[in-house]
Amino acid sequence: MTNVRLPLRALVPFAAGSIGMGIWVTVPGIFLLYFLTDVLAVPPYAAGVALLLPNVADIVVHPWVGRLSDANLAVTGHRRRLMAAGCVVVLAFVALFAVPSDLHGATAAIWVAVALVAGNLLYSLYQVSYLATPADLGIDYHERTRLMGYRNVVITVSVLLAGVAAPAVAGDDPGVGDYTRMALLLGAVMLAAMLVGITGVARLNRAAPGTPAEPGRRGGLLVALRDRQFRALTASYLTVAITMNLVLAAMPYFAEYELGRSSLTAVLIAAFMAPAVLTTPLWVLVARRLGKQRSLLVAQAAFVAGSLVLALGAAAGLPLLIAAEAVLGVAFAAMQLMPLSMVPDVIAAAGPAGAASAGSYTGVWTAAEATGGALGPYVYSACLAAGGFVASSAGEHTTQSSGALAAVRYGFTLVPAVLMTIAIVLQRRYTLDKRAHTAAPSAVAQEKAAGQRNS
Repeated sequence: MTNVRLPLRALVPFAAGSIGMGIWVTVPGIFLLYFLTDVLAVPPYAAGVALLLPNVADIVVHPWVGRLSDANLAVTGHRRRLMAAGCVVVLAFVALFAVPSDLHGATAAIWVAVALVAGNLLYSLYQVSYLATPADLGIDYHERTRLMGYRNVVITVSVLLAGVAAPAVAGDDPGVGDYTRMALLLGAVMLAAMLVGITGVARLNRAAPGTPAEPGRRGGLLVALRDRQFRALTASYLTVAITMNLVLAAMPYFAEYELGRSSLTAVLIAAFMAPAVLTTPLWVLVARRLGKQRSLLVAQAAFVAGSLVLALGAAAGLPLLIAAEAVLGVAFAAMQLMPLSMVPDVIAAAGPAGAASAGSYTGVWTAAEATGGALGPYVYSACLAAGGFVASSAGEHTTQSSGALAAVRYGFTLVPAVLMTIAIVLQRRYTLDKRAHTAAPSAVAQEKAAGQRNS
């Protein structure tokens, strides 16, 4: 372990790469289900399946990409080749919303599903290699949190800006052409940011090179799957990912059908994301004091409380609902920062076998994240279908039944509260953090003392 402090000239461009990742995660995550049901007239159940099935492939694709990334690292000494190939995801991003005008219903759903399959594959090439970077570096427990803190501030800002900019660019009551224009503009930003991120990874590798894998040491998927601590951490994060993606997909529905104004979608997104941006640096400090595990459990409990307040609906008044949404945003910051900085802790604790399998660990992790991205909207679409929600085309306004309106509200509030409670139970099975947090200060002190003796 080393006490290297990463320079800003490497941290900033690395974090900037998350802008492109944030756009890919946010815009389809928030708007694609709504785009299908309320613009392309795809029934809720079919829309949910169209978003779910392409992401099922990620369970296989991401671990495979992780192994491929490890192989590239062993041969070339870096993972940037796959990241460069992954930048082509921008074309798939545009295709998601550039649906031909004569496609509606099932055929439109097929178009979107095919574009999503291609996009997920390309995105995984970039994402897996990017997120394996902290495990490749010669840095300690607290510096991993600092590194991911920079990354999380930037990706949360990008999620906020993309979530606000996308509906603003698309306009009021948008059609397919409006969504296509939005995708072209955000796609250009996405590409530029991802290229900058590749530069940041190169600088980090030079600033804090890690220990190369031992000659003949082969990593692999089984190393990650056999790791009990990693399994516990991943199971909890999968449940969190399902919950967060459900909440994002449900925001446009809650704004339009519960609050009565679709324009409030941007307000809800801002109330959720702005506190997440502001509190991420504070969570880095909290983690230094409490440890990552305890900080994460506090955030998850706060999320449950905020969801229960939101369940009161419009009758609670907009100020209280926005305050509850802000609580969710504060919790979201920790639920992104802590797990992502705990994965390299797990890899480091696994020793040489873990170091040789960092890409495989990250591939499994991002597969869980992608699965959560698919299941979240699907669970909400299932709630809508169970409530009798009626799909519509652009410009068409349908009166929903009381059952559909109840599904809109409680699918956005009570279902996430239950899921997050499950995540808390799963998270408590992770026991590595207490030892890692206790050992980190003493390890740094020992290295400083050794440096003083040698000087």
